[in-house]
Amino acid sequence: MAEAAALLLPGEAEALVQALRSGSLLNTGDHGWLQQHEAIEKLNMQAILSASASQEQLLIELLVNYAKIPTLIEELISVEIWKHKVFPVLCQLKDFKPKSTFPIYLVLHHEASIVNLLETMFFHKEICESAEDTILDLIDYSYRKLTLLAAWSTNGEFPTHEKLLPEDLTNASSMQELQKQAEMMEFKISLRALSVLRFITDQVDSLPLSALTRMLNTHNVPCLLVELLEHCPWSRREAGKLKKFENGVWHVVPPEDHVRMTKLDGQVWIALYNLLLSPECQRKYNLDGFNKSQLLKLRAFLTDVLIDQLPNLVEMQRFLSHLVVTEPVPPKKDLILEQVPVIRDRIVRENSGKWQAIAKHQVKHMFSPSEDELKHLACRWAQTYNLDVMEALVPEKPKCGLCGSEATKRCSRCQNEWYCKRECQVQHWQKHKKACNLMADALKKIKEDLKVQP
Repeated sequence: MAEAAALLLPGEAEALVQALRSGSLLNTGDHGWLQQHEAIEKLNMQAILSASASQEQLLIELLVNYAKIPTLIEELISVEIWKHKVFPVLCQLKDFKPKSTFPIYLVLHHEASIVNLLETMFFHKEICESAEDTILDLIDYSYRKLTLLAAWSTNGEFPTHEKLLPEDLTNASSMQELQKQAEMMEFKISLRALSVLRFITDQVDSLPLSALTRMLNTHNVPCLLVELLEHCPWSRREAGKLKKFENGVWHVVPPEDHVRMTKLDGQVWIALYNLLLSPECQRKYNLDGFNKSQLLKLRAFLTDVLIDQLPNLVEMQRFLSHLVVTEPVPPKKDLILEQVPVIRDRIVRENSGKWQAIAKHQVKHMFSPSEDELKHLACRWAQTYNLDVMEALVPEKPKCGLCGSEATKRCSRCQNEWYCKRECQVQHWQKHKKACNLMADALKKIKEDLKVQP
């Protein structure tokens, strides 16, 4: 399993992590920025594979020791600002008719790449703690995404534009298609932000007091989570059939699975459990009349079927039953100097009034590539997801995943495991199956998202 999880060599992973840096909004999309995007994509793939084998320790140590989680959070917020401030200006430039929108698509996809990496890594306490003060910025970021989800679900409007064909990204009229793709991407990003927030709530006992205040009182996250459960933005009815959003796509749910809890349902319930049943959170959360009435709505959802799937919710049920018959004590006010997030305000302040100038600069220098530059860019990104490139970095010949002999045959599906003969591959399949499926799905998803043909 250890070999199956090796996409990057330790030295290469260290070099990629060490090189991560914060950049200016003006340089978004330039050569240095593209190098960093490529590095984050590789780290993202490695994180997924390492998580499948429970071998994330190397990446954890690298990101913590080099203090790169704050850098990733700043980069995440920077590209979020670009998307909301600069991208709309690009779409309105009448004289901007790019031969290909692929370079712009990479910037839009950058936010998804970072939030995917954070979602995988924030499962670990060390990563959460290494965010330090920027955890406030990440909480605010996640809150903005959850608010967007709630707005979509309340209005009954969901992005449904699933994919762009490769040719859609290479014609001059594809800016409108790119906007539709950006909406769908925003939906997926928001769902991943929900997972990130849930992992933050796992660490409520070690979070700074300002982080708890931010979640409980400034943003009232518990009530927002109740609203998400009420409207369930990852579930909808269409033509009389129930559809749920799982693994990146909407799919029809058969009647026998209607009551099955999805991963997203579980994330909301666990986050609520963490925020409502923690003694520290109970001490700080203001259970006034409104908040109490909102939380009591949860009782209708806590059926025996649901509790069978997540047994810890029986404690939530007891908490709510107690809440019905008690008058909560107002929270004790702490006399502390509250910290506030600063990254977003700083970037917006530094670039305020410059959005059009930034857009025009990027149109001229980044988003109008020549045919040769575009081919070079596409080739480079194809190589990013070509495991032959990674394999070439390994100094020794591959070994059979079963017997350890020198191997010449590679698994055709994931291309990440080697065997000396067919018999070894057959015997090793049950052990290799999980990593193979995960690797194949990861490669397929990234190639589809980036629209780079294998």
